[in-house]
Amino acid sequence: MASTCATGKHRRPSRMKRTTARAAGIAALTTTGVIGTVASSPALAAGNPVEQTGLIPVVSIGDTVAEQIDDQADAQKRAAEQAAERKKAAAQAAAKAKAEREARVRAARAAERERLNTFVSPISGSYVSTGYRSGGSLWSSGSHTGIDFHAASGTPVHAVGLGTVVEAGWGGAYGNQVVIRMNDGTYTQYGHLSSIAVSVGQKVAPGQQIALSGASGNVTGAHLHFEARTGAEYGSDIDPAAYLRTHGVNI
Repeated sequence: MASTCATGKHRRPSRMKRTTARAAGIAALTTTGVIGTVASSPALAAGNPVEQTGLIPVVSIGDTVAEQIDDQADAQKRAAEQAAERKKAAAQAAAKAKAEREARVRAARAAERERLNTFVSPISGSYVSTGYRSGGSLWSSGSHTGIDFHAASGTPVHAVGLGTVVEAGWGGAYGNQVVIRMNDGTYTQYGHLSSIAVSVGQKVAPGQQIALSGASGNVTGAHLHFEARTGAEYGSDIDPAAYLRTHGVNI
């Protein structure tokens, strides 16, 4: 009986598939103990030997696949490096922004401290009409215990510096008055006021309006009587003009 042959063409397996198949076959023979018998077979000897490392079969792959794996590894490495660079740049930007914010806060605090430590004139754009220790019958003590600033009735009166109001109301010969304990422990007094805008215990800042000038009390006309004192009460007065100049006020 004549034999028939298949006429179809078979495609040769790829190098990777062939090598993998051979390695799998030899591994199977090793586990069954047949490897010693078939090793001398001419058919097997004629084939390409399977690459081994000790007793473990190694599958050979083509150069193209190896290059693809290398390219993929390089791409992953570059991506990791770029991510690290972005993370570093973001951290540097955040640190810079934080430093700038802190610098602005420090500058604002310094400016506020400077503002609060600044002294101003109690009447803006005015001048001293009667000096300290001026003599005459107008004063019960025989001399002027403060200085008078020229001011029409209703002119805004300002706290000369940072402090706390300790008196706000009628002061006898001083008329309506405000007395402030300054932040440095001294006291300032504002007399003959037409109205008062602060109360006892209130904290005031330099230049803050505390009253309006007037002619209340023992006066001959509207003006602001201003005193600087070492204590809150009458008789502890010091030269108010020198006091203001010491604190940088030009009068």
